[in-house]
Amino acid sequence: MTTNTPSLDSISFELSPEDNPRLANLCGHLDEHLRMMERGFGVEVNNRGCKFQVIGKADILATVQEVIHELYAETAQVVLVPEMVHLAIRQADGEEAIATVEQAEVVIKTKRGLIKARGDNQQNYLRNAMTYDVNFGIGPAGTGKTYLAVACAVEALERDFVRRILLVRPAVEAGEKLGFLPGDLSQKVDPYLRPLYDALYEMLGFERVAKLIERNVIEVAPLAYMRGRTLNESFIILDEAQNTTKEQMKMFLTRLGYNSTAMVTGDITQIDLPNAQQSGLRHAIEVLKDVEGIGFTFFQAADVVRHSLVQKVIQAYERAERT
Repeated sequence: MTTNTPSLDSISFELSPEDNPRLANLCGHLDEHLRMMERGFGVEVNNRGCKFQVIGKADILATVQEVIHELYAETAQVVLVPEMVHLAIRQADGEEAIATVEQAEVVIKTKRGLIKARGDNQQNYLRNAMTYDVNFGIGPAGTGKTYLAVACAVEALERDFVRRILLVRPAVEAGEKLGFLPGDLSQKVDPYLRPLYDALYEMLGFERVAKLIERNVIEVAPLAYMRGRTLNESFIILDEAQNTTKEQMKMFLTRLGYNSTAMVTGDITQIDLPNAQQSGLRHAIEVLKDVEGIGFTFFQAADVVRHSLVQKVIQAYERAERT
């Protein structure tokens, strides 16, 4: 993910012996292994044959160089697969990379321009998205949690960090039942995913979104359809997560495969589950709060970036609920 840093350093080095099949093995299909390292360390990796250049913050460059040398040594005996590269990144000194992220202003770069966070909470949200593979964005409507999640997914897709985007939402509604609505399953579910679609259209354009959906690069599905799947090289967004059950939330979080990222968004003050069922999002906050590798961002009414009245409405309801 792109960071707006005042200055970057670089390091150049050569791998030996020069061996084209081993170099192809190191870089992966369409350089996917290099793209994984870029994402994992927050750097840019360029190469021409055995000559490599890594661009990024000074305190992470030596670590990236070491990982590349170690993986190149492995190519003498085995064919690298993304799982092995992912493990090498995780085993490297990740604290330096995380420290770099925490000090930088994070922006998201799409073909339609830069998207910047508004306020400290949105900055923390984007930093978590760069640092962790599973992130929760929890708070009231209008705080940008869903929009920024879609922006992160679009950037990851455009930079070849992932191969597809999955937009997931529980099929729970406060009004008509899905079975009574006209159309096929996609037409029934689409209205509930409209905020996700709107963000995609803004960042990619209507025609491109339609083509990506047709090619299944962008997949839209009800949460129930995630059961039994393993999602590799994917950016998955679970929206309206407050309407998941405990079982559904556990099922969703255990779908995550290698080189994948999940962002879970929801508002625990707007739960539409029937029969007073416990929200899977509320339950996950308690169960996972101490699990290393999972990020939580809690938005408040002060973080609302819509009309100023929205913030006042949220605060009024919060006061009413306390009395």
